[in-house]
Amino acid sequence: MASFSHHFSSMHLVWMACCHVYVLCALAELQRFEQPVKEDGSISFLVVGDWGRKGNYNQSNVAFQMGRIGEELNIDFVVSTGDNFYEDGLRSINDPVFEKSFSKIYTAKSLQKQWYSVLGNHDYRGNVKAQLSPNLRNIDSRWICLRSFILNAEIVELFFIDTTPFVDKYFLKPKHHHYDWRGVMPRQHYLSNLLKDLESALQDSTANWKIVVGHHTIRSIGHHGETKELKKQLLPLLEANNVEMYINGHDHCLEHMTSNTSQIQFFTSGGGSKAWKGDIDKLNKGGVKFYYDGQGFMSLELRQTHGKIVFYDVFGKVLYNLNLFKQLNPVI
Repeated sequence: MASFSHHFSSMHLVWMACCHVYVLCALAELQRFEQPVKEDGSISFLVVGDWGRKGNYNQSNVAFQMGRIGEELNIDFVVSTGDNFYEDGLRSINDPVFEKSFSKIYTAKSLQKQWYSVLGNHDYRGNVKAQLSPNLRNIDSRWICLRSFILNAEIVELFFIDTTPFVDKYFLKPKHHHYDWRGVMPRQHYLSNLLKDLESALQDSTANWKIVVGHHTIRSIGHHGETKELKKQLLPLLEANNVEMYINGHDHCLEHMTSNTSQIQFFTSGGGSKAWKGDIDKLNKGGVKFYYDGQGFMSLELRQTHGKIVFYDVFGKVLYNLNLFKQLNPVI
C-alpha cells in the first residue's frame, strides 16, 4: 500500500509538473528588453546585417565606419538583421568564430553598446542553441540574440521576429545544407504561436513608432527578391496594426521601398560584408526609392514625431537619407 501511495504521489507530481509547463507555454509572451531614451527624448541606433566573415569581404571596413558614425550619433544600441556567422552559424558556444567575426571586429568605443540580433538562414545551418545561449555574454556582454523578442525604447518598440522557419524551401529543398530545427518543430504550431504573440504585442503597443525586424525580405528587388511566405502570413499582420517600418537583411544590399497598400516603409540593411550580387529584379521596381548593390549599413534617429533614416557605404559616405513625420498617438 505504501508502495502504491508513493507511486501515486510521484505520478501526481509528474502530472502537476507537466501541467505547469503547459501553462507556462500557453501563457508565453515575447521576452522584453528595456532601453531608455536620451535626456532630449530621442533614440538612435545602427542596423547591419549579413556580416560575420572574420573581417573579410570589407566587414572590417564597414565596422570601422559604423564606429565613426556611431560616435557622431551617440547611438544607444545596434541591431543585427541576421546571418551573423558565415557560412554555417556557430558550432558551439566555444566556437572561435564568435570572437573572430564579432568581438574582434566591432571594437570601436561607440559600438560597445548592446547588440540585438535575430537569426538568419545561415545561422540555422549551425548550432542554433549555441548562438542563442546566454553563456555567450560571458565572452562578450554586448551579445543578445533570441528567436523573437521585443525591445521597448519608450517612443519606439522594435519587434524582432524569427523569419527563417516561415520559408518553405529550407524544409522542402534544403539541398546539401543541414538546418537545426530544434525548438521549431512542429513547425506550424511554432509559427502559429509566433504570429499570435506578435499580433497581441502589436495590439497592446502604445509606442509612437512600431518597427518589425526580421532577417528575410518582404519587399525587395535584390538577389533573393520577395519572400512569398512572409507576404502571405506576416505582412497582413503588420498592415493591420499600423507598423511604420519593416527592416531586414538577407539581400546583401541597401534598399528602401514603399507600399501601395499601407504606410509601411521597407528597409534592407544586408551589406555588412560580402555584397555586389549584381542581379536586380527590373520588372518589380514599383515603390523603389533607393537601391544600392553594395556594402554598408543604416542609421535611425527617432523622436516622438520625427524619424531620420540614413544609408552609408563602406567608406562612410551618405548614400541616401529620408525624413519621416507622424502624429502623436492619442492618449487613451
